[in-house]
Amino acid sequence: MTAAAAAEVALRSGSARPMPAVGIGTASPTPVPHEDTRDAVLAAIEAGFRHLDTAFMYGTERPLGEAVAEAVRRGLVASREELFVTSKLWCTQCHPDLVLPALRQTLQNLQMEYVDLYLIHWPVCMKPGPITWPSKREDAVPFDFEGVWRAMEECHRLGLARAIGVSNFTTKHLDKLLAATIPPAVNQVELNPVWQQRTLREYCAERGIHVAAYSPLGGQDWSGSGDGNAVLESEVLAEIAKARGKTVVSLRWIHEQGVTWIVKSYNKERLKQNMDIFGWELTDEDRLKISQILQKKCVTATALFSPEGEFTSVDLSDMDIVEE
Repeated sequence: MTAAAAAEVALRSGSARPMPAVGIGTASPTPVPHEDTRDAVLAAIEAGFRHLDTAFMYGTERPLGEAVAEAVRRGLVASREELFVTSKLWCTQCHPDLVLPALRQTLQNLQMEYVDLYLIHWPVCMKPGPITWPSKREDAVPFDFEGVWRAMEECHRLGLARAIGVSNFTTKHLDKLLAATIPPAVNQVELNPVWQQRTLREYCAERGIHVAAYSPLGGQDWSGSGDGNAVLESEVLAEIAKARGKTVVSLRWIHEQGVTWIVKSYNKERLKQNMDIFGWELTDEDRLKISQILQKKCVTATALFSPEGEFTSVDLSDMDIVEE
């Protein structure tokens, strides 16, 4: 067993197998051919990844499910139970009566009987209907956190989601769920040395909510801003990488914070490089330098919406996910 396959985090709630420390993501700002996604997930499983992350919104549930079935056929894993599969409820589905049908659709897409983790994708609710990207501002409606979370708990009780959680939630959003019968097991958020989420991590640690990181290497340009990648372009991280002879300083730093991560790469060599976070450590000096990096968030709630139009029934501040 590889170090990556052995490194796992037990989730406080739920009957899911422990969450692997490293995961492969399938989100892309531009459409990717079905076969490319399937082959990339298969390559990731072959490289030792055991956490596979998808979402209804990505349109990658079907190819991911096919890759898992193929991996079992080829004997890369003994069974689907060896893998930890995460999917997510999209904003148009964040209505109490739509949660269970949405998960059933996801399971049909995946050709699976359950997901290990089901997340509310955003603390944002939109009118029901087909996914549009970007969405219209006037389609944002008030979020019934209590009602939607009760429906998530039902998904868990039925065994369709072994654990339930959230994504892109700030402490303000999590406060709305703390009285729940089943608290969120996971909060998956943008997290890397350039956006360290100190406030949120402390809050979640005190409440037994595991933090998982997306965009651990700075992420993709969903807004089309052309701003570049603050992680890959960080001189501090580049200097540490050179001194350590490593390419994955950001991923090692995240691992040392007790945070699991999801990285997207469809390149076989890069998949192997991304696994190289075990068997070495950053120095105290490295950690100090990283702690002083200027903080900048890449993904915001406004990225979901077109710049035109008005928010007619919600305040943008209710959906804001930027929190120091």
